[in-house]
Amino acid sequence: MKKINVLILFFCFCQGIFAQDKAEEYAKLPDSAMVELIRWDNTFVLDIRYATTNNFTKTVLYDCDKCFLRKKTALDLMAAQKEFMQMGYRIKIFDGYRPLSVQWKLWNTVSDKNYVSNPKKGSMHNRGCAVDLTLVDKNGNELDMGTPYDFFGKAAHTFNQNLPEQVLKNRRILREVLEKYGFGTIDTEWWHFSYRKVIYNISDQKVICK
Repeated sequence: MKKINVLILFFCFCQGIFAQDKAEEYAKLPDSAMVELIRWDNTFVLDIRYATTNNFTKTVLYDCDKCFLRKKTALDLMAAQKEFMQMGYRIKIFDGYRPLSVQWKLWNTVSDKNYVSNPKKGSMHNRGCAVDLTLVDKNGNELDMGTPYDFFGKAAHTFNQNLPEQVLKNRRILREVLEKYGFGTIDTEWWHFSYRKVIYNISDQKVICK
């Protein structure tokens, strides 16, 4: 598979080339192109934690709080968002595409493959086809999922049944809708969903913040 020149695409996005008729312009891009999700669909709530110190490393790892995903991944996430909105919810995103160099920083902080993928193999985040997320209600309040984001422990395990019924219900709603659109879970993190329809190349392109 040929690598997409992600750096050029990022520059184009930041210069506003897709500001007008962006849906039409995005439609012309290959499925493997990186797109800035919020420019295509502004109904998503962003809380990109690695652009802040509010994450398990306690350091800022991203230069800006943008969420990029492969186009095909973004399209199916948008379809899931429409279904959630019909239910009175919206998706809140903590992380999307993650450069491989940042993966190394996470690994050097917590070298536990149960919670951080070994950068030698790469994460689905590094491929632009994984999202860390939760749901919020119409008032922007997060649904109770039992633990906060990036909690390392059994309480955050996806199929842990030793939790309040409402938490189990919320996790089930999150999981069942996303699975319909090609996103799969992992055992240790209720918030992590990888797009399973296509696997793309690992990337270490930096997001340009302009």
